[in-house]
Amino acid sequence: MDISLPLAAEALMPHRLPMRLVDRLVEYGGDSGVVEAEVAAGNPLLDGQGCLDEVALAEMLAQAYALVKGYGARRDGEPIRKGFLVGFREFVCAGSARLGDRLRVTVRAVADVEDFTVAEGEVWRGAERIAHGSLKLWIPKEGP
Repeated sequence: MDISLPLAAEALMPHRLPMRLVDRLVEYGGDSGVVEAEVAAGNPLLDGQGCLDEVALAEMLAQAYALVKGYGARRDGEPIRKGFLVGFREFVCAGSARLGDRLRVTVRAVADVEDFTVAEGEVWRGAERIAHGSLKLWIPKEGP
């Protein structure tokens, strides 16, 4: 499999439409990365006026980290592990996204303890940071 960037989200994580909220990994730096997402029609988290629910911005951070981990696993010839969002700390939504917006999501791990990771991320619409926060993830080792 070619793992040159940018790489489509489907190659790196189990999420599929309509719950896949990110589109591609465009930069990779070990435990960090940059992801692109377009707010598309059919997104179940859009309201009737085309505004994206704030919870979608939080989920984008988690999915962005899934792409980073998935890319690292593919690059190293390892299986992609499923992960679970455990919670957020200090999530701030300072703006909004609408149907048709193109977003950039940056994410980086700041701590790893066994199967748990704390990561920080930001969601950008152009030059405006519309959300940021710290997330906690559980990525269990599979097998015995």
